[in-house]
Parts: sequence; structure tokens; C-alpha cells
Amino acid sequence: MAKVKPFRGVRPPRELVTEVASKPYDVLNSEEARAEAEGNPKSLYHIIKPEIDFAPGTDEHSPEVYDKAVENFRTFQQNGWLVQDDTDHYYIYAQTMNGRTQYGIVVAANVEDYMTGKIKKHELTRRDKEEDRMKHVRIQNANIEPVFFAFPDNRVLEDVIASVAKSEPEYDFVAPDGFGHTFWVISDHALIDLITKEFAKIPYLYIADGHHRTAAAALVGNEKARLNPHHTGNEEYNYFLAVAFPASHLKIMDYNRVVRDLNGLSPAEFLEKLEFNFEVEDMGEIIYEPKKLHNFSLYLEGRWYSLTARPGTYDDNDPIGVLDVTISSDLILRDLLGITDLRSDKRIDFVGGIRGLGELKRRVDSGEMAMALALFPVSMKQLMDIADSGNIMPPKTTWFEPKLRSGLVIHKLD
Repeated sequence: MAKVKPFRGVRPPRELVTEVASKPYDVLNSEEARAEAEGNPKSLYHIIKPEIDFAPGTDEHSPEVYDKAVENFRTFQQNGWLVQDDTDHYYIYAQTMNGRTQYGIVVAANVEDYMTGKIKKHELTRRDKEEDRMKHVRIQNANIEPVFFAFPDNRVLEDVIASVAKSEPEYDFVAPDGFGHTFWVISDHALIDLITKEFAKIPYLYIADGHHRTAAAALVGNEKARLNPHHTGNEEYNYFLAVAFPASHLKIMDYNRVVRDLNGLSPAEFLEKLEFNFEVEDMGEIIYEPKKLHNFSLYLEGRWYSLTARPGTYDDNDPIGVLDVTISSDLILRDLLGITDLRSDKRIDFVGGIRGLGELKRRVDSGEMAMALALFPVSMKQLMDIADSGNIMPPKTTWFEPKLRSGLVIHKLD
């Protein structure tokens, strides 16, 4: 059963939250972070992307950059830009995008739950990326940024969220990207105990987004346990920062593909070969969006096509075989275009659904890409089924939006 606990969060005073809070470290590059933080010494980018305090081009993995991250975190606390709560709390965090709001509970999740598989994953992680994140957790002795979890819907926890959301929030603001962020502090001891007990009834938590951050946080906690001769299991390092959302609150966006060439085929030959496994319908010049599972949108030479996978080309009883990313990867990218490794092949690129299908059209019309393929989004049920079966999703399958805002609360490991 899922083991979570409240914690003494480190967070900005209410009047500073919009200056401190930032996008996550991995959704923008150093130049973009430098531009967003310009003129704002309180921006969390100085902690999570400290290379912005050095000359452009400075290696973000150099020792002096890591040292700067530690120095900046200390400075933020000394200046009162980040202040630790006096007592343990849970927190409620709501995100609003396009008029739709999802509510999560901010918890300290258990390291052992990750190590024993009670926190389930659906993606592979790369050791080099894990190690980079582990360095940040180690040097700061804190989880600066949260990971993004889902859990099976729970009526009691939904009621807790609803009751807390009626009260005055601690933070309530719209970020420059237009997404709303609202944050409540739970101080009621009865509610705190209830949350802990209800999570203990939930068999598994699921990583929605942030597999490398989750692995890094858990591995550092596990490392600290090994190195402590007086380890009891109750130390703060046995836990890491997560925001857990009821699965029904979350909506996965499409994650689309653009390809540089047709592998020697003419457009007419490519369309003809597609007919073997798909019903192909010319939809004209107006953007066509996939309508349901196993229906795809193809953009080629200024025209949109509907591709519907023919019966027998997929297996709805197989958690991997049912995925449209599997169908398209096998029958289009591999068999027709010769792309076998989505992680490393330079002929293919990926476009998150937040950018819209107009971005696919733009990249093809510019001549950069030869064709674009839009997929119907994966469901939370499919994600959880795959995690439950012990399988791993193909690369670039899920896109979650909005991203968690960093800097609303931090978890110290001591």
C-alpha cells in the first residue's frame, strides 16, 4: 500500500510566489531560462538552471555550476525568498488550462515504494540523465522540483480536495504562459491523518511525468539509507516530493511525429503502400485531427489524410499492441520509412500536442520535413494498464500539460 507523509515545505512568501516560481528545468534550454530570469534575482532558475549565472556556453554540468546551485539555494533562504514551514503539512495544488482544472495532493512519497515497485513506471530511464538529477538532489540535500504522480480515483481524497478548495488559497496566480496555479496549505491535523490513511489503502501510485526525477530522488534516498549506520527508516531522506493527482483529473495530450524524408518513395508510392494496412481518405487542405483510437492524421504535400488501421493490424487485448504509437511505429515508421530506433534516428522528430497540428503543417510546409503524423492521445487507463502489466511504453508516447510549476514548495531531506 502507498506510504506517504506530510512534510515541512520550503516555499516562497505569498507576495513573492510569482517572482520565484518557474517552469520545470527540462522544458526550456539555458538561453530560454536566462531570458525568462533576466532582471529577476528571485527566479528559481538561479537554483535549477544555475548556468544562467555564468557566461553563455558554460557547461551546465561543470563543478562550479553545481556549486552555484547550492550557493543560490542558501541565498534564497537567507534572504527570506524561500521559508520553511514550522510544522508538517500536506498541500493541494490546482492547475488550470483552457478552462479545465485538475487538483493534486502534494505529498512526501516513499523511497522504498519506488524500489519495490509500488510506485509504477511506464517509461525506461537513462542512467546518465538519472545521475545528473541525482547530483542536484545530493548537493542540495533537497527535492527542489516535484514529480508528477497519478493514483486510482478515491472518493475520500476527492472529498478532501473539494473541501480544501473552498477555502482561501495560499497562492493563486496565472503564469506568463496563461496557465493558472492555485495552492492551499492543509493545517488541520484530522485532515492530515485522513490523507495519510487513505493513501495507505491505495495499492499503487503511477508516475505520470518525471521518470528521471523520480528515479533520481529515490536513488539518493536509498543511497543515504545505505550510508547511515543508524538508519531507522523514519528519516526525511526516505521520502521525496511528489504531486499526486486522481487519474480521472488528468488528460494526456497527443504526441506527434514529423519525418524528414519518405525513404526513397514518391508521395504517390507512399500513399499506395499505406493502403495495405490503412483505409486512406483524402481530407483536403483543412487540418484534420484524429477522431478516435486507431485513426491517424497524415499531412503530406499540402494535404491532410485520414488513416484508419484495418482490423487485424492491432491487438486490443495487448496493452502495448493496442497503442496507436505501436501501430504507427511498426507499420509506417519501421516498415515503410525504415525508422527503427525512435530514440536516436535523426530522420524523425516529435511535437507535443500543446503546439497544435498547425505546428506539424508549418514544419512540413517549410521544407524541413517531408510528412507529419498525428496520433489520437493515449488514455490514463492505457497508461495504468501498461504499468500494471509490467510493460514499458514506446518512446515519445505521452505528453502531459500543464507542467507542474517549480518553486511552489520544496522538500528538504534532513
